[in-house]
Amino acid sequence: MTATHTRPADTTKQGWATGLTVFGAVMLFLVGLLDLLRGIMAIAEDDVFVTTPNYIFEFDLTSWGWIHLILGVIAVIVSMGLLRTATWARVTGVAIAVLVILANFLSMPYYPLWSLVMITISGFIIWALCVVERGDLFDLSGERTRRDL
Repeated sequence: MTATHTRPADTTKQGWATGLTVFGAVMLFLVGLLDLLRGIMAIAEDDVFVTTPNYIFEFDLTSWGWIHLILGVIAVIVSMGLLRTATWARVTGVAIAVLVILANFLSMPYYPLWSLVMITISGFIIWALCVVERGDLFDLSGERTRRDL
């Protein structure tokens, strides 16, 4: 006698939860990639950046480049973990998004419009990763992850 195992039907709540997590992962990947490119441009001291005299949080453009490059690399790595719905990736993703917000706020005089765009996207990442409960997620392989299993 063989037992057949049926998977419970997907619920709308679980669909939304998984969708928001995938949204957060893709947006974090995008933010990481763009921050990585911004870091490379700043390290190369590209002429794209604005120079603002007498700014309180004044750093060398190369220093900002390294900060953005490192944040970008970490964000790309964490976004891969988010696609596996790992808890460590959700916590780290929120922390990285907060650091991206701070870095973009502090480097706002060098590239103002882009800093505002990155701050906004990072805010959506934080929202998407914080609004979902862990037990409501489906792994992308289709298996349900539940706290009570």
